[in-house]
Amino acid sequence: MSADAQASEAAREIERLMTLHPKGFDLSLERITRLLERLGNPQDHMPPVIHIAGTNGKGSCAAFSRALLEADNRLVHVHTSPHLVNWHERFRLGAPGGGRFADDDVLADAIRRVAEANNNETITVFEILTAVMFVLFSEHPADVAIVEVGLGGRFDATNVIKRPAACVIMPISMDHEAYLGDRAELIAAEKAGIIKPGVPVVIGAQESDAAREVLVSTAERLGAPSFIYGQDFIAFEENGRLVYQDETGLMDLTPPRLPGRHQYANAAAAIAAVRAAGFPVTPLIADRALDTVSWPARMQRLQTGTLVDLAPEGAEIWLDGGHNPGAGTVIAEALAEQEDRHPRPLFLIAGMINTKDQTNYFRAFGGMVRHVFTVPVAGSEAGVPNDVLATRAVEAGLSAEPIASVGNALMLLRDTWDEREAPPRILIGGSLYLAGAVLAENGTPPV
Repeated sequence: MSADAQASEAAREIERLMTLHPKGFDLSLERITRLLERLGNPQDHMPPVIHIAGTNGKGSCAAFSRALLEADNRLVHVHTSPHLVNWHERFRLGAPGGGRFADDDVLADAIRRVAEANNNETITVFEILTAVMFVLFSEHPADVAIVEVGLGGRFDATNVIKRPAACVIMPISMDHEAYLGDRAELIAAEKAGIIKPGVPVVIGAQESDAAREVLVSTAERLGAPSFIYGQDFIAFEENGRLVYQDETGLMDLTPPRLPGRHQYANAAAAIAAVRAAGFPVTPLIADRALDTVSWPARMQRLQTGTLVDLAPEGAEIWLDGGHNPGAGTVIAEALAEQEDRHPRPLFLIAGMINTKDQTNYFRAFGGMVRHVFTVPVAGSEAGVPNDVLATRAVEAGLSAEPIASVGNALMLLRDTWDEREAPPRILIGGSLYLAGAVLAENGTPPV
């Protein structure tokens, strides 16, 4: 935990709750519904909501949506999870000139009020924090709220919003199988639970035809107008530009500030979602948003900081919290684009938790990575021991060894680097917990 988090009144309140309530997920709407009724149902008194589910890309879609709306001078609340460094990251409140994380005293007060209303009854901390989000977003004026699903959709605590302005379901792949099912169509059925009768639903680029069919058929059954990537809207690269097309025509736009070709589809889903929710997106708005969008720990370039100073001189360091095989694939593709433009030897510093498919995450980097350093994941009791994780990387066909920390890996590279070679490209990834720890240690937390 960072020094800021340790000094935070809100963090202390949350830590107290974590000693009282069970950890993890318990998918049900009964507890959150009971609690929200005691609080006066704040979820019914929110600004128009864009509700986003999916396995991969939902955070990027939220970031693009926020950028689009703020480029049009809208006040935008944003709820995402998990946080990287500080709990406050989950609660961004709309403000002129751009949203800000909730002030510590405001967040601590809301947590205390929600906890008092719950009266020590059985509930998960995620459900309490979801109720806190509804309280904050209902009490602070804004033009729109962007709400990211925590896990799944149907029984996620955010799914008490009766009639959002628009729903979005981003790419679905295998993740959280213990909770959501072990086939893409089963996971899709859980995510489709956020679709509401008559509410527009944007269906992002899906890698599974079976998943797409579940989403489309659910929308049809509920009479929800659907906007499907590749059918009703699309984005593609042309002459170094992002071209977005839907039924209203073409927009020739600046490429996204977030690296990776997958961000074209994520940006397209956000444009479709903002339009479906009833807000305008002109080329001027879209250009401004694509040029200013920020989403930490998703192919984030680390250029300064305590850890960066430990790396070989001139090293290019990327941080990405993607942690499942689908994420591994798009990260590998983004790195391949970097390699095509500027060839460098590629190294991976990885830490993962035991609920993820580690071997297939590593397989995505086959033929690309010279060597993998596996590290423990601080801040998670579910971290895979670094020697076990190295074995998983070897099973995927990679050269790998365990090492004590990210800093140690960077120093080892620095001390052994042959200066006749181009400086290395280094990806630090495999876990959002690891990404958060890296941002904290590097001195570059999200803002």
